[in-house]
Amino acid sequence: MAYLARLLAAQRCRRGTRPRRRALTPFAQAVLVIRWFCDATRVRHLARDNAISTATTYRYLHEGIDVLASAAPGLHGALLAARLAGHTHVHLDGTLIATDRCRALGPTAGVDLWWSGKHHRHGGNVQVVSAPDGWPLWTSPGRPGREHDVTCARAHPGLLEDLDHWIDDDHAALGDLGYEGEAHRLTVPIKPIPAGGRTVDQRTVNSLHSATRALAERANALLKTTFATLQRVTLCPWRTGAITAAALVLLHTEYDRTT
Repeated sequence: MAYLARLLAAQRCRRGTRPRRRALTPFAQAVLVIRWFCDATRVRHLARDNAISTATTYRYLHEGIDVLASAAPGLHGALLAARLAGHTHVHLDGTLIATDRCRALGPTAGVDLWWSGKHHRHGGNVQVVSAPDGWPLWTSPGRPGREHDVTCARAHPGLLEDLDHWIDDDHAALGDLGYEGEAHRLTVPIKPIPAGGRTVDQRTVNSLHSATRALAERANALLKTTFATLQRVTLCPWRTGAITAAALVLLHTEYDRTT
């Protein structure tokens, strides 16, 4: 909380905000933002508790999200830190950040842009790169929930290219079959051929891959269980990426760990 208050105070200094011209101090604003993240406190309740209008509460909330998201690590830096930490591999996995319904028409007639057919709910797809033990290192901007993981990965400039630079004889990037289209650069399970099966060696490789990559799910679960608001975001779906990045910064600060 003190970390966020310092970020907010620094932002006010950069903007040239005069003293006592805001309804809340940086610390009080930080408390408002943390309550929204950790307890998913409704905006109207935050407004009532702080004796400010709902519009001002939304503005203060978005300011807090943006100042945290701007402090999030970049992918290149996160991968460099992972290499210096001695990690032999990283995980790439997508997660759906559920949102309220947003009736934005997508390419498919009659299907909302943010509707995920896989999860049967509205939300934004966020790509997460994590350490071997499942600690989240980096999160991507949000994409519509209708998109598959490999489509989202390709849509983010530099994501696959930075992973290419990470991968060598001693380092790998692991993904599930959702990234089958990028199997030439990512390590994914072996898919059985039609009307056939897998050999004993292929099944062994897949078992080892599954056991190693299973911890990638911990990264997504850690973010969602620590911050209740990630279980259902009530803001614009396009904000899911910034909200997740802000949550990542809070997580790194709370545990004093980045790699």
